[in-house]
Amino acid sequence: METCAETLEDRKLGRSVTVLFGAQAGKYPYGNSLLVEGAEEALLIDPSLSVIPRQRSLPPVARILNSHSHEDHIAGNYLFLDVPWHLHELDVSNIHSLDNMMAMYGYLGEVNSAFRQVLVDEFHFMPRLDALSFGDGEVFDLGGCRVRVIHTPGHTRGHCAFFIESDDVLFLADIDLSSFGPYYGDAWSSLDEFERTLQRVREIEARWYVTFHHIGVLEGRAAFLERFDRFAAVIRKREERLLAFLNEPRTLDDIVRYRFIYRAEDPVSFADAVERRSMAQHLELLLRDGRVTEVEPGRYVARR
Repeated sequence: METCAETLEDRKLGRSVTVLFGAQAGKYPYGNSLLVEGAEEALLIDPSLSVIPRQRSLPPVARILNSHSHEDHIAGNYLFLDVPWHLHELDVSNIHSLDNMMAMYGYLGEVNSAFRQVLVDEFHFMPRLDALSFGDGEVFDLGGCRVRVIHTPGHTRGHCAFFIESDDVLFLADIDLSSFGPYYGDAWSSLDEFERTLQRVREIEARWYVTFHHIGVLEGRAAFLERFDRFAAVIRKREERLLAFLNEPRTLDDIVRYRFIYRAEDPVSFADAVERRSMAQHLELLLRDGRVTEVEPGRYVARR
């Protein structure tokens, strides 16, 4: 899964920020990492698999910042055992052990066992009991360059964006503006929180917007809003599809089999778990709003 350095590109945004583009345009399992250099120290945000072949060409890094604890965002952390790792206080415990990581996903049975091995073999998971926590609004001052934490939960409890003030760069992490849309399919995900996060993030103005996957770099608020609004609209489209599907009584198992998040042909081992967690949240919100009713235990239909 590791990549050749010749296939990778870097892009400088201002005097402090360099985007280390991931292989395959940052498509999962790869991603776009951020090197931020101040006058006193440098830090690396979300070391991806594509940082591994770059290791020898990077300047000395004083600390690692992870936007959250998902496997693709910590895949290169193991290269930097001699510097502190920092995660939001609601995600930091996941890096303490493999059991904690797996609890975040909420997978069961064979899917749990298989993915546990993937974390170690393919994403180089390494527990770090002394990982440090940060909170919303905390600032890392690198010397003439400040990195500010913006807590953006929903994807995980501790998911964060980072604003690099000197270069007017907003790193959005897994608010990735992709056509797939927001992901809230883990045990530690929340659709409610993601929607509040989207309201907050939409108001943040920057010159540069950087995503961990797919889009990479956008310049200017107009380009950002165009992508952002399409990304956010996926939530309502899923909801509309679900309401149409519930034109007759259905169970959650029926909803999972129908596939609202992934395509039927997508070879994703954990697809059923993600569908169940994601669409159960949609179902709960629609029940709460009175747009769906439970006609008998475990069977739901849309109100006409």
